[in-house]
Amino acid sequence: MDPYPLVAFLFGSLYGSFLNVVIHRLPREESVVTPRSRCPRCGKLIAWHDNLPMLSWALLRGRGRCCRKPISARYPLVEAATASLAAALFVKWSGQPVFAAGAALACGILLALALIDWDTFLIPDELSLGLALLGLLVSPLNPYLHDGAFDAWWLAPWWSARGALFGFGLGWAVAAGGEAAFGRDAFGGGDVKLLAGIGAWTGITGVFDALMIGSTFGAAYGLWLLRSGRAKRSDPIPFGPFLAAAAAFNFFKLLPPGWPFDFGVRP
Repeated sequence: MDPYPLVAFLFGSLYGSFLNVVIHRLPREESVVTPRSRCPRCGKLIAWHDNLPMLSWALLRGRGRCCRKPISARYPLVEAATASLAAALFVKWSGQPVFAAGAALACGILLALALIDWDTFLIPDELSLGLALLGLLVSPLNPYLHDGAFDAWWLAPWWSARGALFGFGLGWAVAAGGEAAFGRDAFGGGDVKLLAGIGAWTGITGVFDALMIGSTFGAAYGLWLLRSGRAKRSDPIPFGPFLAAAAAFNFFKLLPPGWPFDFGVRP
């Protein structure tokens, strides 16, 4: 039995616990390193045994030990999602553990920026640009960016950089076109940088796929909001979560180049 997925699940849950700190503090421009984890309801320090991913929340029945006030179920769900993604990536990319580890880090970043955008309509540069930088660093081991011939690994950073530039350019074009057509922002600056980060990992094809998949599900969600009376046509909808979900999907399945059209471009 391959031990990597189980180990990835355990470390992924710890990573998810850290991401909860990032999601809470980064929009508030607070340090994600210090101080130690505190109860989100009363602010008291959390003991290590009350900070075990998923387990502590369940044992405490979703309440803080110090104040007994309810703690959001989002915390264990983020930990469980990060752990599950990490394990699934090590199954998908068995035999390529270093790339799988990098992809797990990237999916955690995508999850964090998706939730921050959902809450605040902002995508922190630290996450979107960090995603692009990580993609560039991991590119020599990225199977999406080379055909496995390690004597040509040095070309992978070029494909990664080209994908990032394409993502940024396409995002900027969509933003400019939306503003010209509708007279308001249809695509935020954070989304543009996020597309650059996606391109650094999955190239031109991944950028196009993420935009198409994200737009499809974003439009479906917006239509549901309108039909259910939960929103008006003028109400903004964060697009980052849909782009991030599509990007995470791409780590498991990259759709054919130019999907749903065939442009014949390499990733």
